Amino acid sequence: MAEVLYYAFPYFILLLVVEFLSYRHLEADGLVGYDARDTRTSLVMGIGNVIINAAWKLAVLALYAVLYELAPWHLPTGAWWVWVALFFADDFSYYLFHRVSHESRVFWASHVVHHSSRHYNLSTALRQTWVPMTYAPFWLWMPLAGFAPWMVLLAQAWSLIYQFGIHTERIGRLARPIEAVLNTPSHHRVHHGSNEQYLDKNYGGILVIWDRLFGTFAPERERVRYGLTTDIATYNPVRVAFHEYVALWHDVRRARSWRVRAALAYHGPGWAPAAEPGGEPAPVPASTARG
Repeated sequence: MAEVLYYAFPYFILLLVVEFLSYRHLEADGLVGYDARDTRTSLVMGIGNVIINAAWKLAVLALYAVLYELAPWHLPTGAWWVWVALFFADDFSYYLFHRVSHESRVFWASHVVHHSSRHYNLSTALRQTWVPMTYAPFWLWMPLAGFAPWMVLLAQAWSLIYQFGIHTERIGRLARPIEAVLNTPSHHRVHHGSNEQYLDKNYGGILVIWDRLFGTFAPERERVRYGLTTDIATYNPVRVAFHEYVALWHDVRRARSWRVRAALAYHGPGWAPAAEPGGEPAPVPASTARG
């Protein structure tokens, strides 16, 4: 059931082609559109993610199965209320994962891949990490709470399928009640913005209610500038996949104490230790890129 996401790939590609053609045959209204090199990089990142996840999901499923057996109860898979609870539990888990992936650099090193494009189209949705291991901790509580492992993986899949469609400039704002509850293209454009007021906003997966509840929501107002605050200036998939790990490693090596090394991994991108009074200035991190 978890691999339902793979069955959606032909539709992803079809919709991507339709969107691409719309930029060629319709007035683009100043939208960013497509770039062949950028799109090629996004597709290669997506293919790599699928290959790596094919093996990684087996390990995740095994871990979920162990935790499920340790659960004090097993929720009935045929009850409607369990599916409602599953939807909200998965979406909240995604919010936590996504927020931590921006606020902790060791997680950001994986997630930055998705924000590295200066374009925003359906191919950007496929620009995924080659280090997917960072997401696993945020869903471990669900099999322990009694959700069957296959249900957890299925919920993750439907969330990603939904999120594919919000990576577009071709859809403007939707009806106000929809914008109030769901994560929409408008909300997610904000999330991909490097504008100062858009940084670290709109972490939701399917729902935007978590952002509204926890103060991380921002509406789309001024024109969104996509990508990172410091562009990585490369289309090389290997560099895109691992550049922030390299930068983090350089910063950790330069740090003068284990406390600072741990803080570099814990804090968000761009964090640097404060300079000691009367001492040398604090070193600038090897990467200050945020998105």
